[in-house]
Amino acid sequence: MTKEQEFFAYLKEIALLNEANGLLEWDSQTGMPQAGAANRAEVSSYISGLAFEKKVNQTMADFLAYFEKNEAELSELGTEVVKKVKEEYELNHNIPTERFQKLMKATSQAHSDWLKARENNQFSDFQPILEEIVALLKEFIPLWKKDEKTPYDVLLNQYEPEMTTEILDQVFGQVRDGIIELRKTIAEKGTKPRTDFVHRHVSKEQQRSFVTQVVTQLGYDFDRGRLDDTVHPFMLDLNRNDARITTRWNEEDVAMATFGVIHEAGHGMYEQNIAEKYDYTPLGGGTSMGIHESQSLFNEIIIGSSKAFWKKQYPLLQKITAGTFADIDFETFYKGLKETKASLIRIEADSLTYPIHIIIRYEIEKMLFNGTIEVKDLPQIWNDKYEEYLGIRPENDLEGVLQDVHWSGGSFGYFPSYALGYMYAAQLRHAMNQDIDIEKIVASNDYSPIRKWLTKNIHQYGASRKPNQLIKDATGEALNPQYLLDYMKKIYFDVYNISE
Repeated sequence: MTKEQEFFAYLKEIALLNEANGLLEWDSQTGMPQAGAANRAEVSSYISGLAFEKKVNQTMADFLAYFEKNEAELSELGTEVVKKVKEEYELNHNIPTERFQKLMKATSQAHSDWLKARENNQFSDFQPILEEIVALLKEFIPLWKKDEKTPYDVLLNQYEPEMTTEILDQVFGQVRDGIIELRKTIAEKGTKPRTDFVHRHVSKEQQRSFVTQVVTQLGYDFDRGRLDDTVHPFMLDLNRNDARITTRWNEEDVAMATFGVIHEAGHGMYEQNIAEKYDYTPLGGGTSMGIHESQSLFNEIIIGSSKAFWKKQYPLLQKITAGTFADIDFETFYKGLKETKASLIRIEADSLTYPIHIIIRYEIEKMLFNGTIEVKDLPQIWNDKYEEYLGIRPENDLEGVLQDVHWSGGSFGYFPSYALGYMYAAQLRHAMNQDIDIEKIVASNDYSPIRKWLTKNIHQYGASRKPNQLIKDATGEALNPQYLLDYMKKIYFDVYNISE
């Protein structure tokens, strides 16, 4: 073996441990008995600790030191991989393995505590373990910190490299103000669509039949994926040949699971189309959560909000639901599907108000880690912000602070990725339309040109390029939130019959 081959074999060991732990996580959220949570936390934290220790131990340090002196021995791929491994090593080597294992054990247990709190509709059942997670993250932040300006910037950087709160404050402000203005125009000039049919009963089996056909057409490969039930939808990328998606069903709301599965399938399609050469390396996954969300939201919003897409798919839905919507013409159905209104639950929000839900979470996370509030304050702050931004107030913790799974996994800094993904997706749409006619394609029987464009410009690169570079290369410019606002205006002015 050459030194590079030894290095790649070592990285494969880490990847295999992570894959095993991912499978345990998938099971814990889709089928594990609730009583098994404490035992699962033990084994998950143990395997996580093994993988973490391999990333930061003396063996890894020796590999990096060797390649620093003998860079000429590296292939082009080896150079890319060493650069990424070095970044991860420098980020994490100051974290003691036992403290990292403690965090992993806490997050594994937290999922069970979160489910219990949801069952009891009581944040206090979740508060102790969340306080432990936040305390551990605050302990790690000084060890992770490089030149970030605030503690929250440190967390943000782990999900969206080179992104800062200074940038987000500016772009989120522009998006927030633009959405508020659009909602005001809709309220003053719009004609409300008919929506009484939206909550007609559609069985889980009918919904599943419809949406699996749709995402297959979009390019999600069920030979390399699967769809399971869970409380909170997610995608799990074990490897590019096993990218699993989950959803939750509501037989009185066909839109929720339909858009949810289309969303998660976008994540899965990203992972399924990363170049094979990156297998078992840290480059074999998405480059950032913002770019990942751009792919899921491109599926859900750019395609899923398209009138041409639904004109193509509505007859299939009518056929599968056996007369449920036989009396509803396409125009009425589409406009009812795209109604916008203030709502409390993020994953059920319409595409216009959705970014507001993210901005609320972003502002709360900043307050929590930059020192102005404590975990016990979260329900009150949450409710106040919903009242301030959307004019509605949660009546309980279940429809308020307990609705998202992310904090139980310690994923603070993740939420901004959703709004960034929205902006990236709209910008990618603008660029893609210069090369291919998106509306024409989604009205056709072959969606593959869209998936192929995204694979060429985004998917294939895995984590080998930073998000800002990917977006600049794909669109010719840096992040520009105006594309999102323009797209939302186009969609909702049509739905609400507002002329320019």
